[in-house]
Amino acid sequence: MFGNYFKVAWRNLIRNKAFSVINILGLTIGLACSLLIVLWVWDERSIDNFHEQGSRLYLVYERQFVDKEIFASYKTPGMLANEMKRTIPEIAYASNFSWIDDNPDRLTFEGNNKVAKFDACYADSDYFKMMSYPLLEGNPTTVLNKPGSICISEKMAKAFFGSAAAAIGKILRYDNRNSLAITGVFKDLPQHVSAKFDCLIDWASFLRENDWAKDWGNVGPNTLILLHKDASPQKVAAKIKNFLAKYSKSSNYRAELELQRYGDSYLHANFKAGYLSGGRIEYVRLFSIVAVFILLIACINFMNLTTARSAKRAKEIGIRKVAGAAQSVLVRQFLSEAMLVTALSVLLALMLVYGLLPFFNQLSGKQLIFPASNIYFWCSLAGLTLITGLAAGSYPAVFLSSFRPLAVLKGTLKFGSTDISLRKGLVVFQFTLSILFIIGAIVVSRQVKYIQQADLGYNRENLVYLPIEGDLAARYPVFKQEAMNAPGIKMISRIGEAPTSIGSSTWGIDWEGKMPGDNQMFTQTSAGYDFVKTLNLKMIAGRDLSKDFASDSAGYLVNEAALRIIGYKDPIGKPLSMWGKKGTIVGVLKDFHFSLFHDPIHPLIVWNGEKDEYGSILVRTEAGKTKEALASLEKICKALNPKFPFTFTFSDEAYQKTYNSETVVSKLSAGFSFLAIFISCLGLLGLAMFTAEQRTKEIGIRKILGAGAASLFTLLSKEFIVLVIIAFFIASPLAWWFMNNWLQGFSYKIDMEWWMFVAAVLLITGIALLTISYQTMKAILMKPVKSLKGE
Repeated sequence: MFGNYFKVAWRNLIRNKAFSVINILGLTIGLACSLLIVLWVWDERSIDNFHEQGSRLYLVYERQFVDKEIFASYKTPGMLANEMKRTIPEIAYASNFSWIDDNPDRLTFEGNNKVAKFDACYADSDYFKMMSYPLLEGNPTTVLNKPGSICISEKMAKAFFGSAAAAIGKILRYDNRNSLAITGVFKDLPQHVSAKFDCLIDWASFLRENDWAKDWGNVGPNTLILLHKDASPQKVAAKIKNFLAKYSKSSNYRAELELQRYGDSYLHANFKAGYLSGGRIEYVRLFSIVAVFILLIACINFMNLTTARSAKRAKEIGIRKVAGAAQSVLVRQFLSEAMLVTALSVLLALMLVYGLLPFFNQLSGKQLIFPASNIYFWCSLAGLTLITGLAAGSYPAVFLSSFRPLAVLKGTLKFGSTDISLRKGLVVFQFTLSILFIIGAIVVSRQVKYIQQADLGYNRENLVYLPIEGDLAARYPVFKQEAMNAPGIKMISRIGEAPTSIGSSTWGIDWEGKMPGDNQMFTQTSAGYDFVKTLNLKMIAGRDLSKDFASDSAGYLVNEAALRIIGYKDPIGKPLSMWGKKGTIVGVLKDFHFSLFHDPIHPLIVWNGEKDEYGSILVRTEAGKTKEALASLEKICKALNPKFPFTFTFSDEAYQKTYNSETVVSKLSAGFSFLAIFISCLGLLGLAMFTAEQRTKEIGIRKILGAGAASLFTLLSKEFIVLVIIAFFIASPLAWWFMNNWLQGFSYKIDMEWWMFVAAVLLITGIALLTISYQTMKAILMKPVKSLKGE
């Protein structure tokens, strides 16, 4: 019986090729979009969620109460992990980790007469006991427990020594200043890791190189803990809440510690008023909804296109019923047709997904692979096929099988207002979603463009960073002198952190008139002479750090936000000290953006780091002479620092990378909006076909009575334009609410303007008119005789 159903269904598909192509195309595109989004969502949700002990693995974050403000971040004191493990019995293992972000410290390593750069991070000895990173060589309990030890990846081991086994016990020298013994080799990190690195250096080495991390008043590293199996996370959270109180006492400042499951930290990493508030999970939820809606739009198309052809199949249904076919038999017949179309669409969608994955990966910045060997994927796909087939075919099956045989065979079949209203309602629903997508795409695109073109308070064009490594630290004065005389170079300075990601914080700032116990948190970084000139920063008062003033070795620059807290009315020359180092304020910087646009501008202290051994050299090149300047810099670096390869970063590229997530979302939303509109227009085509069939005789009569093509086109198009306008009035408040909430995640954002909504409705109206024009003109141009005969 079912074989016969599918045989009849196949014949109908072949007999109506144009209709079948349109129907299958709509479902194919809808399914392909949904599958691509599902693969992206699965990948996002799998990041950091593969660790065997993941249910007991937690990340500590710190909440800071300063006066009436509350801040929070994953940055914690560098001594926290060991102290928590020592004093809290529920904690089995603990490890500090630095730096856990998208830009680990890329160090230059030398070993076995080879030199190469690799991403390096630092971790405590407990790290490999907590994380599911298999060791090919070495013992997870001992690989990082001695000062001067390093655990490297298999890729790094092969690069220097040919194999993992050959690397054990060998010495690697990094940045030409310290030597490390290789105590372990781990398998290259899997794809689904948020904090990627090629090697881990022991924590004692980090503390030795970063004295500031030994002070409980400074934060920066992350803290990971693993609880015992029988430990209660809630009880541990209660214990650590006021853990820092014994290490820092202040009347104006209070810090709390909180726990977050490590596997949740990738998607839930944003803070608002000191508490976790969304993150990438918002994009995961958004695109999950988009996937459902696009598939729903495709299913609605199937309903509209199938019912639009109902008059063509009315006699077939009437004859079947007269011959004794029950309505349930006809329902199964039409559901079989729907399942066949869905199955063909799924097959084509899989081929489309497989072919588009490389392009989609490039667009989304992912490394997705087609999950051909994943049984869960195929089971989910089978379920999706069944649900889609039933959803798309249920209404047409019930609708078509309900025709009355006598009315059909007499040619008096009429469609009730309920049927017509339902189809129109489905089209309104489709275009409501399409308008939502268009407005969303416009807002996201404008916000991303605003971020990319925003005035940061300094000029990021023609600005290059060079890492300070090897002999460049000691030879920086010589480098600066030679580079300033080289062609294409305008100005040179140095900085402790990249200008777009200054994040180190401290409350170790003192000034005249500071209230006892006032431990206001300040962002801080070091900088060299000519810092302001090189970045083209604007100054409110004072001057740049300069070698012409001996006192500037202890000079400080503060921004407007910092000055408001310090409270000096005439700040230039006033005393300021950081970590006990006394100095004076030499300049006040106009507030500039040195972190994400999601965050407000924090108080910033810039101290003199002209002689620091770390950071980056800032080079301002002359416009149009960047290539010439880079050639000069490479030549100088090879002469002064021959053991290190010449590397550099363009400031504007580093800035764009910071907002990679928003850029990807902008591109994806624009792409999916276009596809949603395309699929919706197929549904509109279905309704136009249905309307033209229903009004064929009316059109013929009107033409005989003298109606022109223009008036007929207006008559047939008017109801579709009304549907679009209805969809616009439904979509507009929804779009405003959704996008306004999204924009609240940025401290600096665009305003939603009226033209965004008008542009959306004009675009969708124009596309709708183009979609229905062919079918409408076909009905208008039909000869009146044929129209009246119903041919």
